[in-house]
Amino acid sequence: MSPEDRSHNGFVPAKGLGEENLDRLEQGLQQVARAHGRMQDLLDAVLLISRELDLNLVLHKIIDTARQLVDTHFAALGVLGPDGEFKDLITSGFGADLTARLGGTLPHGTGLLGALVRDPRPLRVEDLAHHPQAAGFPEGHPPMSTLLGVPIRVRNTIYGNLYLANKTGGGAFTDDDEAVVTALASAAGVAIENARLYERLCQATEEFQRRLLPETPRLDGLELHAYYQPSTEAPRIGGDWYDFIRLPDRVPCLMLGDVMGHGVPAAAVMSQISNMLRVIAFDQKEPPSRILHRLDTVLHELHGGPMATVIIARLEPEGTGRRLRWASAGHLPPLLITPGHEAHYLHADTGLPLGVDPDVPRPDHEQHLPVGTTVLLHTDGLVEQRGESLDTGMDEAAGIAATHAGTPLPDLVDALISARAGTFEDDVALLAARITPGPDNN
Repeated sequence: MSPEDRSHNGFVPAKGLGEENLDRLEQGLQQVARAHGRMQDLLDAVLLISRELDLNLVLHKIIDTARQLVDTHFAALGVLGPDGEFKDLITSGFGADLTARLGGTLPHGTGLLGALVRDPRPLRVEDLAHHPQAAGFPEGHPPMSTLLGVPIRVRNTIYGNLYLANKTGGGAFTDDDEAVVTALASAAGVAIENARLYERLCQATEEFQRRLLPETPRLDGLELHAYYQPSTEAPRIGGDWYDFIRLPDRVPCLMLGDVMGHGVPAAAVMSQISNMLRVIAFDQKEPPSRILHRLDTVLHELHGGPMATVIIARLEPEGTGRRLRWASAGHLPPLLITPGHEAHYLHADTGLPLGVDPDVPRPDHEQHLPVGTTVLLHTDGLVEQRGESLDTGMDEAAGIAATHAGTPLPDLVDALISARAGTFEDDVALLAARITPGPDNN
């Protein structure tokens, strides 16, 4: 068969592809591969920022992700206020400390950044120094030559602008760069809105939870102080609570507990247990172990036995002081602080937590409290710290309490909270009672 016949029968000679055509084909395939890879990177980035609910973390992940996607030296997110003025500037890259270096000064919006605010459309600049709208950089600002700016919309409002400067490999920003960052900005708007809604929900839920906690009463012969702080990690709601009632025999009763788990489900169970405990304690009166037994039994019958730790303590008049009678369902022991600047935990059999076995009895314990003595009940959030044992945290708390034994109760509690710089991995509930001279103690 001749070459002409092979051509007429649909066969193409090998030389028809040629080196030039092969190069074009290879370049096309490489371009498709790069586009596919960048699209996959964009999808991964969208998933990364979408799964975060803390607003501050969302904003930082947006700029870090944008800088990595386009491979630039610098990225920033300018957050706008209702008046269109900059209210925050979050940076990433070699200018990550930019706001601090500039003494906290935010952009005035008079130059190119202001142009993007006034006309919220993608903006690309190849030569910042010679752009007619450039207002220059303040002293200490890192050098920048190219810019890509894209607005971030949350619903129909411009939340802020995403800025990228100076590609790592040099050169101007491309159409593909703009398309990728615009797509990321669109996803960022959704992520920001979700984080803001979640933040509002947590604030409302936290406020609701605080309203469930009782006000601290004033009693002769007894000084009381209560404190509650949700975990500093989202969600800021959980199952810790404290309560105080005066029983029919006029004896003050302190109650504090911690439901296993975190979030809204734990808070819902907390509400059930705390309300039920108030009624049972008022009905059963004493001893504390009987109150816990009745509570555990009812919870098993009505709610399937939710897991929780609880401590109940009566403060009965005795001479010039009080007698502390308490029982525990798996909870941390009371912390005793004497006027002589000594502090130690009243270690005793803590019993089983609620929800394990309501038929197993829990013991009662007693301790005389002279005038000036403080007894403090708290949840484990106060003494828990990642990488440390619970005993270490308890020893630290006892040491701080001893140092501040002679201070007013609010100051003593503040010292315990401040020791962790106000940052806690779990919720903290705390109830302190100090024995003072009064009609009931004479």
